[in-house]
Amino acid sequence: MLITRSRIRTFASASLLVTAAMFATACQNSDDTSSGSGDSSASAEADTGKDNASGSEAGSSDGKDNGAQDGSGADTGNGERSKVGQACGANDISWSTREETQAGGYILVIAKAKPGITCVLPAALPTVAFGSDGTEAGPAEQAVGEAVTLGKGTTAYAGVNPKTTNEDGGKELDSIIVGVGDKDPNPVSLPVGTITVDKPIVTNWHTSAADAVPFGGTDQ
Repeated sequence: MLITRSRIRTFASASLLVTAAMFATACQNSDDTSSGSGDSSASAEADTGKDNASGSEAGSSDGKDNGAQDGSGADTGNGERSKVGQACGANDISWSTREETQAGGYILVIAKAKPGITCVLPAALPTVAFGSDGTEAGPAEQAVGEAVTLGKGTTAYAGVNPKTTNEDGGKELDSIIVGVGDKDPNPVSLPVGTITVDKPIVTNWHTSAADAVPFGGTDQ
């Protein structure tokens, strides 16, 4: 079969056209891919920056909220809080006793708040009991005193007269039991010298030892 020159030229032209079309298509695809990659990278960077900014804002917000929630106590109304004094229990206090000679002799009970504690002794007599039968001391004063806040160097004193009668007799003991009110769940036993107990009395809490002398008594 004979192929004429004109047909050869036609095939050659067609081949060139197909090659040119393929080359143009390949270039276009390459440009599109490159452009898509660039757009994708830019979009990813933008999203990352947005996420980072959101994270920073969230962190700042959380920090602010946590700071605002720090602290405890009662709201004073001006955005600040003041500590609320809790009632003292016997286990909040460091106790000691001292024998005194005034007023015929008595026991001075000394109460200090333990380190880091601020608490309030109520405006009521301390509960002082003696012996296995729980004999309680009566009031040495006619009126109940004021509440005393322990802490920051404040010390409270109460005077106990274990024997207010002139008669012989009574219970011989070497310790007293002290609590902050009748419902104190943790009363403490405090050692004292040997004492005779008969119709005992106790003063209110005072911030001065001189005010805690238990004058008075049944037969005095």
